[in-house]
Amino acid sequence: MTQAETIVRKSVSYFQIGGTTAEDLDRELERRGPATRASGSRHPGATQIKFGGELDYVQSAGRCRLGNVDVTLDTRIILPQWKNRKRAKGDLALIWDALSSDIKRHEERHAEIARQYARKLERTLKKLRPQRNCDAMQAKVAEATDRVIAAHDTAQMDFDRVEAVNFENRMMRILEYRAGQNTPKN
Repeated sequence: MTQAETIVRKSVSYFQIGGTTAEDLDRELERRGPATRASGSRHPGATQIKFGGELDYVQSAGRCRLGNVDVTLDTRIILPQWKNRKRAKGDLALIWDALSSDIKRHEERHAEIARQYARKLERTLKKLRPQRNCDAMQAKVAEATDRVIAAHDTAQMDFDRVEAVNFENRMMRILEYRAGQNTPKN
């Protein structure tokens, strides 16, 4: 019987930005934000994703099957940290808090999508039927892995596409909610 366990490791790191105006913050995010390989441009946040793992091929009774399967996922979330936040006044603090919470939520969701696909990869590999030899089994593993990773990449791009379309409305809702929380109650 094939055993499987998805091992997930997550870390968070920050990059510093400065500035005292919304324009400063925008410029700093564009200048200091992490660059992604997919677009080559800088972003206000990023999630680095690395799938890996180990598995054993077991040859018995003229067939090759998988033994232990350990899928690993390493995610590193990179977020902005505004060094002038404590001194920020009024609207700029409200805007920053809304924006930074949205960036964090967005990147956490990328990490969650990756976790879902790491588990899917584990289940897919676990279901592979024994093959006539280990070369054939290795080819099945590669094919299954390629298929799951391609689906993962598509899911990540679809998420970004939906997020981009809804960004302005989402930010307005967040700002209205936060402004309502800061309004004195009579």
